[in-house]
Amino acid sequence: MKCVSKSQKWLYRFTSLFGICMMFFITSNAAGDTCDRTLASIPVKELTIFKDGHAFVLHEGQMAADAEGNVTIDYLPRPILGTFWAYSADSNAKLAAVVSEKQVASVKRTALTIPELIEANLGAKVRITEAGLAAYETTILGIPTRSTDELSSTEPPGSQEKLPQRGSIVLLKFEGGVKAVPISRIQEVTFLDEPKLQLAGEQFRDMMTLKLDWPRGKSERQVDVGMVYVQRGIRWIPNYRIDIDGKGNAIVRLHATIINELTDVEDVKAHLVIGVPKFAFENTPDPISLQQTVAQLSRHFRPDSQAAYAFSNMIMTQQVRMPGRHVDVPDNGQTLDLGPDVAGSDKNEDLYIFTLEHVTLKKGQRMVVPVAEYELKYKDVFVLDLPFGPPPEVRHNLNSEQQAKLAQLYHAPKVMHKIRIANDATCPLTTAPALILRQGCIIAQGMMTYTAVGTSSDLELTTAVDIAVEKLDKETDRIADAAKWDGYTYARSNLTGTIALTNRRSDTVVLEIQRSVLGNIDSASGEGSIVHLGRHEGGWADPNSLPFWWPWYDWPYWWYHFNPVGRVRWECELKEGETIELQYKWHYFWRR
Repeated sequence: MKCVSKSQKWLYRFTSLFGICMMFFITSNAAGDTCDRTLASIPVKELTIFKDGHAFVLHEGQMAADAEGNVTIDYLPRPILGTFWAYSADSNAKLAAVVSEKQVASVKRTALTIPELIEANLGAKVRITEAGLAAYETTILGIPTRSTDELSSTEPPGSQEKLPQRGSIVLLKFEGGVKAVPISRIQEVTFLDEPKLQLAGEQFRDMMTLKLDWPRGKSERQVDVGMVYVQRGIRWIPNYRIDIDGKGNAIVRLHATIINELTDVEDVKAHLVIGVPKFAFENTPDPISLQQTVAQLSRHFRPDSQAAYAFSNMIMTQQVRMPGRHVDVPDNGQTLDLGPDVAGSDKNEDLYIFTLEHVTLKKGQRMVVPVAEYELKYKDVFVLDLPFGPPPEVRHNLNSEQQAKLAQLYHAPKVMHKIRIANDATCPLTTAPALILRQGCIIAQGMMTYTAVGTSSDLELTTAVDIAVEKLDKETDRIADAAKWDGYTYARSNLTGTIALTNRRSDTVVLEIQRSVLGNIDSASGEGSIVHLGRHEGGWADPNSLPFWWPWYDWPYWWYHFNPVGRVRWECELKEGETIELQYKWHYFWRR
């Protein structure tokens, strides 16, 4: 046995007493900071999901009230400004305020390292092997720790709140006293009894407290509360499957792919909305969230929706209380993977809602569900669209690569075979990918465009190679001094065009032909209808109507004064083996 002096014995006794007092101080303060209370999230009851990735979310449920009659939850939404509303669904409790803040909360996790195992087994008898020493038996007293309150009391006012600070030593109890050992020196620990593997720790948690006023101050243990808000995190992507029978009848099936990156939902009612309304504060986060986010809001719900009840009974009294020592919460910069955008699906669509019952979807999961099915009528149409190209005066200024692209674009025009679906259903067809089948065989995939009730939409199938097309334009004459304006003289070029079509199919086809020119159309054969765009509204005023090559040339101001976009349209039937020839005349002005 190792001999010790009297002074060493007193040192051991002092160290032991100090260690025991230290551990009592540590555990008592830690308990005050991380009280053992059960926190939970109010369950989601209803969702309204937009195609752009935003959702109107309704939470409601019976929650446990604390000693003061308030409800504290550990789920903090991130809504856009003005879209967060909390409410009490209990007639005996009135919502007085909503407070959000960062708090130090107690969490349990599995110990994975020797220091964590030591911390999880305070008071346990162990055999420890230190570096360079023989193994010895001892009892773990604890790890000296500075509590949150202690750190706060020693920091300057306004400092950030800190988590408890644990030391790098462990206090070990022996017969003669308490020994402080650097944890880094401990190489091996043998527990003489079954060790505990769960470790209590602390972390910052975004908390929300619903402060409730109870009659005569007498609160109940359970209370029905709820909240609604709009937040980005859930998207639905529509897609259609269209089965045609070749006789004018189509079965149109709408499916929805729902992508959830917001929160777990179980057995909820989900509203899928066609169209996305515009909101003034869509890029401004509500300060109740303590974070940065954006979202969008809709107030269009079915009459039997729970959200309607929430709007009529909620009280919005928001208080955002930052902790006494402010904690900055940086934006984590995470990008939500909400799937691909569908081009052309925007706010121009009228709002319409499909409702799904009993939807269960965890965060991170995807789901495909059937939404609707319609029996609609369609007809086959054959469309020839001949766009305009730049006049010779402009083409001379283009490089060889640009001229090659133009030649490829306008060479050998093709008739496109389409089906025109008449929407006589009770709801609109939304912008979405569409898979087209005939008697179970895939014939094409196209894009369904937004189609209101009572209107029709075209879906492209394929190129009609058995309808031959020939187009010829030629200049007939040029008038040198045709017009004067702003002190300049302008020449006029007169042209004629011919479009010949031959039907080599075994049936009669309905043809729709559109020819656009850069100039004024003077006449068109048959019953061709003529329209001019650009002098007042449309045409030049709409950049989407201009071809891709338009920016290649710096168009002078006078061009828009003299020349519009001319358009002539024909509709006709072409029998098997028949040829039709369409003619038109047009002119444009050019400054010499």
